[in-house]
Amino acid sequence: LPFGIAQIGKAFRNEINTKNFLFRTREFEQMEMQFFVKPVNDVEWYEYWKGERLAWYKSLGMNESKLQFHDHPKNKLAHYAKDATDIEYQFPFGWGEIEGIHNRTNFDLSRHEEFSGKSLKYFDEEAKEKYIPFIIETSAGASRSYMAFLIDAYHEEEVNGEQRTVLRFNPKLAPIKAAILPLVNKDGMPEFARNIETDLRKNFKVFFDDKGAVGRRYRRQDEAGTPFSITVDTQTLADGTVTVRERDSMEQVRVASTQLKNYLVEKIQL
Repeated sequence: LPFGIAQIGKAFRNEINTKNFLFRTREFEQMEMQFFVKPVNDVEWYEYWKGERLAWYKSLGMNESKLQFHDHPKNKLAHYAKDATDIEYQFPFGWGEIEGIHNRTNFDLSRHEEFSGKSLKYFDEEAKEKYIPFIIETSAGASRSYMAFLIDAYHEEEVNGEQRTVLRFNPKLAPIKAAILPLVNKDGMPEFARNIETDLRKNFKVFFDDKGAVGRRYRRQDEAGTPFSITVDTQTLADGTVTVRERDSMEQVRVASTQLKNYLVEKIQL
């Protein structure tokens, strides 16, 4: 000890009233972990996993000001729980739980031991003693988390007198990492762009788009949350460099087409 077991899968709940899109449904994706610890270390590990789980949401770009802990009052704890807290996100309809963290003490293993008639005590080689481990549980709704990330990423803004809709996903979460855009459909640009697409597709989910003006294509990728748009233009044919546009800042830089993989790995931090 300590050690943990984690899994993700379908969960079902007999909800009488489903509401708020993915927040309350009868079928959803759940992420759970049971972390087994020495009883005297339970508080330390409970606090550790509170910090780690909150940090996970922040590391994927969720707005820190829209996250909070909601500690369960002692008089409202489940009978088996020593401590419990929820990580909540501020949805448009108010604060809502996206993950629960619980100190379940030794209740689960004690009950299994009682009804199975088998000892579930762990022998601690260092302390030379036997005990029933405590369980620190984390239980997160993957569907709710997805909804929170989506809401958090959605922005509308005015750029040069026009409305821009953009999904500011952390690049690690973006479904499409890069779009490849030939400036025009002639002069060898589509073929050059297709070669880039083939090369990058070995490592990334990418999208080829040659329909319409390049500005409109940029806007389409902004709406899809694509963090980088790679444009093959006249200069590309001369020196092999391409224009890489960053979604949030809309800044553009020239990058050698042969270095695109390294550029994206660094920017996405894969």
